[in-house]
Amino acid sequence: MNQTTQQPLPDVKAFGKVGVLYGGRSAEREVSIQSGNGVHQALLTMGVDAHLFDTGERSLADLAQAGFDRVFIALHGRYGEDGTLQGALELLGLPYTGSGPMASSLAMDKTMTKRVWLQHGLPTPDFELLDAQSELRTVPDRLGLPLILKPPHEGSTVGVAKVIGYSDMKEGYAQASIFDDEVLAEQFIAGRELTVAVLGEGRAARALPVIEIVAPDGNYDYEHKYISNDTQYFCPAALPEDVSNQITDIAVRAYRALDCAGWGRIDFMLDANNQPWLLEANTSPGMTSHSLVPMAAKAVGMSYAELCVSILSGAACKVHSPPRNS
Repeated sequence: MNQTTQQPLPDVKAFGKVGVLYGGRSAEREVSIQSGNGVHQALLTMGVDAHLFDTGERSLADLAQAGFDRVFIALHGRYGEDGTLQGALELLGLPYTGSGPMASSLAMDKTMTKRVWLQHGLPTPDFELLDAQSELRTVPDRLGLPLILKPPHEGSTVGVAKVIGYSDMKEGYAQASIFDDEVLAEQFIAGRELTVAVLGEGRAARALPVIEIVAPDGNYDYEHKYISNDTQYFCPAALPEDVSNQITDIAVRAYRALDCAGWGRIDFMLDANNQPWLLEANTSPGMTSHSLVPMAAKAVGMSYAELCVSILSGAACKVHSPPRNS
């Protein structure tokens, strides 16, 4: 089993002044505001000296001068989850939660993520990267129908389209290309939608219980993720033990393959033959009232506030300078 056992919480006074980075400039700004507010309030209730900092409204110069001893990244999408901010924090020498610049960048790029997973022998649906509409007529012949079109550098199902027939390709491509210069075409896997939260780093990384997501008509879009109450969640998912163990094992292997750290979430489809298929990795998952990592943590007896403190305790710079020759 890969599931975590709860560790004693650290002395929060040792964290010093903590910045909660939220908001930002991505298409997921509104979700990030919800996540940031939730994390901020949770840290305050645990006695942490926490302060909100909106990276969409304030500059890196402001961040450098804010006097934070460490930061909790509650940003989603570009300029927060994609390695750009992580690189800046490394230059500032400011410890931060989650994965480092390289892992964040890889995980934010769905195409590169799938290439890394394939290199490690991990199962992910067939795909093609499209950069021109001229390919639209032939892609269904190779990937089959239905298929999924998505912007490879966005999250939260932003711009994702399910294509049922050839005639839907142009509209689906247009929807996805609003958010990206490229469009990822992916084989559609019919089955159960699952997700696994992972905490820790390297050999210490462990999975939380599998969550099953049941959305109306199987449509787990932005509306059903963050707004509607119609989506159902089952944690732990009702799965045979061997299947559950296989999924959590693959989740941890997928997380480690990208060199993720701190925390993250790995999304799956489980087909009719109980074969799991990796969809994507999230290195800064949502922390809203509808979010899944807090749900999985609750299943092992960890409250939302305890989860936030646990994640914050792992804040660190990931790039280390080589020793200087004397």
